[in-house]
Amino acid sequence: MAVFLGGIAWRLVELFRLTRKRERVAWPTRNVRADSPAEQKFRPILSFQHSLIGQHPVMAVVSGLFHLCVFIAPLFAKGHNLMMRESLGFCFWSLPLTATDALTVLVLGGVLFMLARRLVIPRVRAVSGLADYALLALVAVPYLTGFIAYHQWLPYRAIVTLHMLTGEAMLIAIPFTKMAHMVFFLFARGFMESEHNVGRGDRVWSS
Repeated sequence: MAVFLGGIAWRLVELFRLTRKRERVAWPTRNVRADSPAEQKFRPILSFQHSLIGQHPVMAVVSGLFHLCVFIAPLFAKGHNLMMRESLGFCFWSLPLTATDALTVLVLGGVLFMLARRLVIPRVRAVSGLADYALLALVAVPYLTGFIAYHQWLPYRAIVTLHMLTGEAMLIAIPFTKMAHMVFFLFARGFMESEHNVGRGDRVWSS
C-alpha cells in the first residue's frame, strides 16, 4: 500500500510538472459566425456518435463494467473487510458473498474479452506486446485465486498465499505500468484541455 499510494502521488506530481496552465486568449468576435440553433441542438448527438459509446458500444459497455467490478469487488468483499476491521478497527460496507462472486466472474470475463480483442483485432494486436499480456494476467490471477480460495477447490493455504502475493504485486505495479491510466484518465478528464474533459480543462502539455 505504501508503494501504491506513494507511486500514485509521484505520478500526479509528475503530470503537473509536465503540464502548464493554458494561456487565455481573447479572440476577436467581429465577423465570427455563431453556431445556429440547429447546430447547437445536434452538437451533443454528434459528440456522442464520435465517443467510444457511439463508435464501439460493446467495447464501451464491457470496459465500463470491467473497470467498475475491478474496483468494487475487492473494496467491498466481506473477507477483506473482516481483515480490515481486525487490523484497523473499521471497515467498509460489505457486499453479499454471491454478489462478490458475480463481480469476480465479470472481472474474469472482462479479462478474457480484452485478451481476445488483442489477439483477434489486427490493429490492437499490432500494438500489443508481452507486457500487455502480462498485465492482463496480473489483473486476472488475484481475482481467480480469490474465487478459488472462497470455494475451496484447491489447497486453501497455498491459494490464499498466491492470492495475497499477486494482489500486492498488482497494487505495486499500478503506478509504474499502463495500469496507471487510472491516474491519467482522471487527470486528462479533469484538468487537460480536450474535447472529452469534464473538468476545468485549463492545462496543456508543456512544449
